[in-house]
Amino acid sequence: MPTTTQSMATPPPKRGCIAPPSQTQSETRTSMGSVGQVIVMVGLPARGKTYIAKKLTRYLNWIGVNTRVFNAGDYRRTVSTAKKPKHDFFDPNNTEAKAIREQCMEAALEDAIGWLKTGNGDVAIFDATNTTRERRHNVFTRIVVQNALKCMFLESICTSDEIVESNVREVKVHSPDYKGVEANEAISDFLERIKHYEDIYEPISEESEGHLAFIKLFNAGEKYVIHKHEGYLQSKIVYWIMNVHITPRTIYLTRHGESMYNVSGRIGGDSNISERGQQYSMALSYFFNHQTIPGLRVWTSWLKRTIQTSASINAPQERWRALNEIDAGVMENLTYEEISERYPEEFAARDKNKLAYRYPSGESYQDLVARLEPVMMELERQGNVLLVAHQAVLRCIMGYFLDRPLEDLPYIKVPLHTLIKLTPQAYGCEAEFIRFPIEAFDTHRPKGSE
Repeated sequence: MPTTTQSMATPPPKRGCIAPPSQTQSETRTSMGSVGQVIVMVGLPARGKTYIAKKLTRYLNWIGVNTRVFNAGDYRRTVSTAKKPKHDFFDPNNTEAKAIREQCMEAALEDAIGWLKTGNGDVAIFDATNTTRERRHNVFTRIVVQNALKCMFLESICTSDEIVESNVREVKVHSPDYKGVEANEAISDFLERIKHYEDIYEPISEESEGHLAFIKLFNAGEKYVIHKHEGYLQSKIVYWIMNVHITPRTIYLTRHGESMYNVSGRIGGDSNISERGQQYSMALSYFFNHQTIPGLRVWTSWLKRTIQTSASINAPQERWRALNEIDAGVMENLTYEEISERYPEEFAARDKNKLAYRYPSGESYQDLVARLEPVMMELERQGNVLLVAHQAVLRCIMGYFLDRPLEDLPYIKVPLHTLIKLTPQAYGCEAEFIRFPIEAFDTHRPKGSE
């Protein structure tokens, strides 16, 4: 039974509402080193580089590490002659086109370095092919030697025709290069583009490039080679990459059925579900028990209302303490009206900065993100999963999958008696809200309503 407990380097403030600067983010440049880092993507087209770059960016931003992708293709598409090029534009013997591509890559790298040097960013991901030793040597020199930043290369290698063909189809659908182009023509042209890169491709070599820190990822997770990574942040990136897969799956999220505390307007606690909550429990069970969802697993918190909600679902169930609702500390079991009367300063402070506000002897949303990180790592490894959890917890999880800014997390709407179906896709995640026709109290408090 997976469980996670939260540890704190320093005790929460007894009062004072907003966590001090050292505690207001789950991860920061200060906690991971004062030097900015560039993650340099390497590999042939259709090897999932952009997919990995976007997904890694989403994870790092979610844990509070300010991260941006600098995609060379986006820079190239700003050049009028290279917006929707044919495959011969990528022929290494096409000197005019090669000069344009080199210029665009330089512009992307320059912007990435400049962003880190301002101190505003923590991690820049340089998303380009970087397929030759000479190119990687120049990139390393620019980043490390000339600008004293950290650098790690991330190479995606695919020997599986099935994975490459799947990625080619995704590119055909999503790439601006082929917008409006007939499917077979787009695929044919893109395969020719790949051949041009294959002619010059030199995989990273431990013998000749042993001074580089790099990760080699084979066939989207079949095998990994980790070489010379250093520091806490690079270790977290390695761990995250080793937990991510591209197998199609669906993640279902729902809050517990309406609880007795929802009815009385109280927060926290461990109350039972109400009569309407029981109706939702039965309807939810009927929904899942009358479908064939391969390998479905059900995760709940340790609190009664989630366990009662999922009790009749015919699937293996696991209880996670890390999925418990945000800890309201001394304000557990109170109504918002009671909080405003007894703790008016706290009430106002939470309204002012709900993300960083920490309940006295309790948690903030940023604490909750840190608590949920092991859950997200495990969730990335899983197939089809149903999470039955709580409002604040699901706000954080939805923020991760839907790539929402951290400051938006406390205000994401997660209504009762609604099933949220998340389907990860090539460069994002599709969300479908399935509302069950069972009334429930509305516990959503819009920004400024505290």
